[in-house]
Amino acid sequence: MASPTLYPGQVVRAGVAAERGNPTPVTCRLYARVYGADDGLMRVYGPEIVLPPGADAGFEWRMEDTGGNPIAELGVEISALQRADGAVYLDYLTWDGAPDVVLTRPADGGTMWRRAWVDGLDHPGGSWWPEPYRLVQNRGRGLLIQGTREWMDYRVTADVTPHMVKAAGVGARVQGLHRYYALLLCSDGQARLIKALDGDAVLAAADFPWNLGITCELCLEVVGIYMRAWIDERLLFEVDARERPLAGGGVALICEEGRTATQAVTVRPVGDSSLRSE
Repeated sequence: MASPTLYPGQVVRAGVAAERGNPTPVTCRLYARVYGADDGLMRVYGPEIVLPPGADAGFEWRMEDTGGNPIAELGVEISALQRADGAVYLDYLTWDGAPDVVLTRPADGGTMWRRAWVDGLDHPGGSWWPEPYRLVQNRGRGLLIQGTREWMDYRVTADVTPHMVKAAGVGARVQGLHRYYALLLCSDGQARLIKALDGDAVLAAADFPWNLGITCELCLEVVGIYMRAWIDERLLFEVDARERPLAGGGVALICEEGRTATQAVTVRPVGDSSLRSE
């Protein structure tokens, strides 16, 4: 019911043109409708321009923070101070870039924020748990996924509190249940950076003992064919993943045979990075 493709931090671009025969200028303004309290839709407004007859113009709007609520609608609102019969044409409407968003339970409640996640778990948790995300997977590996294939270079960070679990962590460039990169805390006392594609390939591993119920901050950065991974702000891995790379995809919380919990997932853009250099 809520599978957003537009997220805070992404840049919306639109072009409009006024019919030459319009009798008067009109005001055009970008807007979005966002789920809020009790899953009602509320409007947020972007830039506006005055469009004279026969003129054309473009918008650029960096989507603002929505407090964790999904964006449901994007459009152009047209108004005038007096009756203005005529036409305004929407030439294009698009958006791109990495998101700048914190995915968590919104302060004003509702359920659509939870429905924005693609559920690939046995039990994704419910509203009665104290944590926004409590993941339970009985067999194999389960993912809770959000984002789009167009996300490319970004950094995903999440607090992960494992509890009697074979592996728990975060995923980046997730394209499905069996196509992604992941940073995992594993029950054998190792941290692993893996690529799931026709099975699992371990890209890097290091000893990292963890304790049941103790929260760790996991961070995975993907820039081009390069990746870096941190746990509790300690850089563990720098990897060149040029063989059959996954070029883009969303993020995920990952749980393998057990239970884990998370308060928030943060996705941030990354600029030019030294990881790009050969």
